Parts: sequence; structure tokens; C-alpha cells
Amino acid sequence: MDIEVKNLHPLEVKLLRHVSSGEDITAERIIKELDYKVGQCNQAFSWLLAKGCLVETGRSHRVAYELTDLGRSHQKDGLPAERIFSFLSSEGPHAMPEISQALGLEKSDTGSAFGLLSSKGVAKMNDERKAEIVKDELPEDVRIQRSFLDKAVGSGMIDESTLSDKEKAAIQQLAKKRGAASADFKVIEGDIVVYNLTTEGEKAKKALLDANITGEEFGILTPEMLQTGAWKNGTFRPYGINAPTSRLIPGRRNAYSEYLQWVKDKLAALGFEEFDGPLVENEFWNGDALFMPQFHSARDIHDVYYVKDPVHAKRIEEPWLSQVAATHENGWKTGSRGWGYTFDHEFTRRQVLRSQGTVLSAHQLTKAKVPGKYFGIVRCFRYDQVDATHGADFYQTEGIVLGKDVNLRNLLGLLKMFAEEIAGAEEVKYVPGYFPFTEPSIEVHIKHPVLGWFELGGSGIFRPEVTEALGIDVPVLAWGLGIDRMALMHLGLNDLRELFTPDIDSVRTRRGN
Repeated sequence: MDIEVKNLHPLEVKLLRHVSSGEDITAERIIKELDYKVGQCNQAFSWLLAKGCLVETGRSHRVAYELTDLGRSHQKDGLPAERIFSFLSSEGPHAMPEISQALGLEKSDTGSAFGLLSSKGVAKMNDERKAEIVKDELPEDVRIQRSFLDKAVGSGMIDESTLSDKEKAAIQQLAKKRGAASADFKVIEGDIVVYNLTTEGEKAKKALLDANITGEEFGILTPEMLQTGAWKNGTFRPYGINAPTSRLIPGRRNAYSEYLQWVKDKLAALGFEEFDGPLVENEFWNGDALFMPQFHSARDIHDVYYVKDPVHAKRIEEPWLSQVAATHENGWKTGSRGWGYTFDHEFTRRQVLRSQGTVLSAHQLTKAKVPGKYFGIVRCFRYDQVDATHGADFYQTEGIVLGKDVNLRNLLGLLKMFAEEIAGAEEVKYVPGYFPFTEPSIEVHIKHPVLGWFELGGSGIFRPEVTEALGIDVPVLAWGLGIDRMALMHLGLNDLRELFTPDIDSVRTRRGN
């Protein structure tokens, strides 16, 4: 293959000039030595492979654990369990809110860490409802976690090949592939590919050197270059004057927007009434009204964004506040024992970006008709690692069905309709789940032709602690499904980010419903 080196991209030029025959060429090396970004490196490899300038000579699978920002903070400042252990050992028994305030910890982090110490027999609640230390040694789990943090702090990475089988099992409990912002380690998994320069690549390199093409040539003439005369001090890449002209494409609606409207129309046709609400909610409706305990690790299911100003809502509607608070503390009139703690009336007014669509279902329960069917297309926000199936902001289709005779079979029928008719999935399965506000709880999973099985969302029957505290005395079916994920199937896509891409060409060419 004869290569016209003047038409090579600067990324290709710099790479070819940098490497030599017989050398191993890897992404790690090129990123370090040429200061390429990962995407630039992969693009250069792809182009040069297609031109026959590089050949793959080796491939190995690598699993590593990268220290997250949270992990670095824990390594430097101490794990919550370490800090609580040290504080109680030196300062004596304290109430949980006092511990949080003294150490600057979130109440949920304090609760989770104390729960770990308590489960290992290191700490307990005394008769005065204060936390105290009863054993003078941290749990082995915490000591192992500390050893990993210290081991990773230098390079920021632990390669799995350096760990024993016992250490591998331990670190896997501390690491996440997705949502790693809430874990100390992020799992990094991929192939290490080794390339070598081919004869064709050697010829291209020689031609570049002979033509004195460096990869630093100008690709565009700017007004600044004309004003300063900088264009005189360099050379330009050749322009393709025979390149085809741009297409003329008429305007059209966004395919995902059309899909959302189609879902709304379909549910309305089935007799559902639509509900909606503000993006900013308070902790009461976002979690407390759904019987999610304020200081329990269950609250970590939704890693929320807090509103800076104003921090708190002015008030919470009555009688819902009093009834929900009583339900948390002692079960109120629901027949439950509740969670057995003192409800925090200041925390419940804290403002957040809603983290789940179920907050609107809670609102709707206070004014719903019985029987009744309601739904919403709801934008939600959670602090999550963005990847092909996760986003920091996303849409859910949220809904409830109220009625004296509704049951689990009705719910499974609704989930089947969503999976098959709205998402377009051919393979569907139901998996038992856990949500603080439903019992039983069910996750529905669908199989994507490329991404494989993934969770579409959660569902269940609201617990009496939710419905009765909000004035409903009949069974309520509830679901919150990832409509972004349903759109992947429906629109034939492989990555959620394609739904919100700034690439206008994808909007012009993608077909909607």
C-alpha cells in the first residue's frame, strides 16, 4: 500500500516519527511519552492499523484497582470507622449527631461506619443511647481496607496480579465498576495491546523524515495568524480541494424527544393520568415520605446533589410531616414498629435535586383517586459514574396504580408491557430486589443485543408505612423504570450518552419512532 504521507493526521505523524522498528508500542507508552490522551492514542492506532503501518503482536487482559477521590480522602483523613473509633476512644461516649458534627461527617456515613463497628463487636449503643467503644482493636475489615489505601497512595493504582487470592477477594468488596465515586476504589479492566512497526510503517516514517513533516504543521489559517504573521514561520497541511460538499438536511425533531412523547401518548391511551413536579425537592418527599430512614445506609442508594441556596425548604405540609415522622419513630398507626429513632425535623427540610421519580408518586398519593392510575416522565439526578448504561442525570418513567384488588400479578403484567412493548425487548426476567418503600420488591431486567442483560428499573407494592402515612388505605403498585435504557433498545443504540450527544449529525440522521 502506497501511503501519501502529506495526508497523514498529525497524531499519526508524531507517533510514526517517535517509534522505531522492533520496539513494543503500547498505549501506556504513547500516552506517557507523547502526552496523548487515551482517545487520541486509540484513534492513531486505529488509523495506522488500517493503513498497514502497525501490526498487533500481543494482547493480555489486565484488572487493576484505581484509587478514587473518596479513597484518597480516606487515606489522608482516615476512614469514617477509624475516625469514629479514635474519637470515641479518646473522648468517650457520644450521641450520633454529636459524632457527625465533631468529625465533619455526613450523618449517613456516621451511621454506616458505626453499624460496621457495632456488627463486629467493637462499639455499641449504651443505655443513654450514646455510642461507645467496647473493644480496643479495629475490625479486621477496616485494617485490611487501610492497608489497601496505603498501598495505592503512591501510584494511585493496585494491579490485581500483585495480590494474593485472599487480597483479591478483599479488595473486590471495596471496589466498584460503576458509581465508583461512592467507593474507595474503581475497577479498571481492559486489554493491554502491543503493536510493532511494519515494513510499510518503516517506509512511511522514512518518507516523513525525508519530507521534513513533523506533525506540527498548521491545519487552519486563523485571523490571529494573519495579524501576527505567525503563518510565515510554519508550513500548512494540504487541503483536500476535491472533498465533497456538506449535505443539505432539513430540520427534524430529536429522536429521543419523539420517543418520550410516544411513551406519554401510549400510557395516556391506557387510561393513565400524567403527573409532574419541580426538579428541586426536599429530603422529606425525596426519602422520608418513602420510609427511607434518615441516618441508615439505605439512604446511600440515592447519592443526591444538595442545593446551596436556599439550603432548607420553609415548611413541610401537614398532616403528612407529623404522620411520616411518627411512622419513622414508632410506626404510628400502620402496625409497624418504625425505625426507632428521633426524626430530624431540620434534616427533612434540606433541599436536593430529586434523585428518583418515586418522589412524585409520594406527592400523588396525598391527592390520588381510588381506584386510579398515574404516571410521569421524570428527570432525576444522582452522583454516579457516567458510562454506557449510567448517567449523572437521567429520565425515569414513574407510576402508581391504586385499587382495592390490585396485586403482584397486575404489577408483573405492567412490567412485561414496558419491557416488550415500550422498550422492545425480546428477553425479559424478573429479579427479587430491595427498596425501603416496597414489599415485595422486584427488578425487571432486559437483554440488549450488544450490552447484554441490564436492569431496567425497580418496582413493588408500597409498604403500609408509605401509603397509610400519606392517607391511602388500599394496595398501591409502584414502579420506577429507566426510560433512557428503554430508549436504547427502542432506538437501536449501545450507549446512553448517544441520547444526549452534542453531535448534531446524529440527530439529523437517527430515525425516531
